Amino acid sequence: MELNAAIIARINQICEEKKLSICDISLRAGMSPSNIYALIKSRTKCSKINTIQKFCEGAQMTLVQFFSSPLFDNIQSEE
Repeated sequence: MELNAAIIARINQICEEKKLSICDISLRAGMSPSNIYALIKSRTKCSKINTIQKFCEGAQMTLVQFFSSPLFDNIQSEE
């Protein structure tokens, strides 16, 4: 799995686990949901770590918890 695909899958997984929407989590973090939606809809191929960190703040989790998922075990290089 490529990194962006794994990040998108993890975001969706977290939303399901917490029973919150991307919009809810983004607003809790004080960021615009459009940043996450742009990533999910592949309008951007470059996921910025600060965007993921803000998402994590809204989800009340750390970056370590975000990336501690089997989704990231076999990341393929993106070119």
